[in-house]
Amino acid sequence: MPLDESVRTQIETYVTHLHDLIRRGRELGVNLSADPSDPATMAATRTWQEDCGVTINQLSGGSKSHWLAQSFSGAFLMRAADGRAAEGAPPTDIVSRLINVLEQAIATLSAMEDTSGASEFSPASALAQAPTPRRFEFVHNAEIRPVLEQAYADSKRALEQADYDLALRTSCGILEAIVTDALEVKGPDALAAKGAPAGKIADWSFHMRLTVAEKVGLIRGGCARLPAIARSYRDSGSDGESNSKSNVSERDARVTGQVLNVIMRDLYPTR
Repeated sequence: MPLDESVRTQIETYVTHLHDLIRRGRELGVNLSADPSDPATMAATRTWQEDCGVTINQLSGGSKSHWLAQSFSGAFLMRAADGRAAEGAPPTDIVSRLINVLEQAIATLSAMEDTSGASEFSPASALAQAPTPRRFEFVHNAEIRPVLEQAYADSKRALEQADYDLALRTSCGILEAIVTDALEVKGPDALAAKGAPAGKIADWSFHMRLTVAEKVGLIRGGCARLPAIARSYRDSGSDGESNSKSNVSERDARVTGQVLNVIMRDLYPTR
């Protein structure tokens, strides 16, 4: 049903305020990049972060378990070498992440078409009923995030439709992409220090990428459960049918999907 006019007004007010916060954040990002130690910029950044916190608290109804509140908290964290969340993300990264959280809130609010006839608008309840925010915001290469999101949905759909080969291959492709992204950000020196092979990461096998990622602390031991057929998902015989649909069981596909979710949590502990 059409939105009540008062509800529409509240949504527009929130969206306008969020846009203003984003504008301020982008300006601060530029200033921080130019001089991250400038006292005036640092003070303005702290004030902006507090303003963001107040708005997020309102939109999440004061609930720390709300996805928007969790996204806000996660923006301030960076992952330690052992995979645990740790305080201390660089200021410019925090600003960028908070802007991303604000944009998620705008996208969700803007997409609302009705409130199930409610006469009073509750941002927290409305946002809680909205789709979960993007799962791959932790991926550094922003260009592949929407591709990964679509692939994730495709893998779940394939599993539901009993296309276990497609489900497994898609999950493996996502796993390889997010681990490769993390390895590339880690840098060649850090990887070499842990015994990584020479050469480009793109030339490494799927198994090697997982092994190195575990050695450098990007992921933990979740990949130990990965089925053998998943580890060789990129291999094919001369007829191209070594991993045919008949060889992929439902259990193989489900376990592979479970491993993917475990690794996603390793790479993004606050999700």
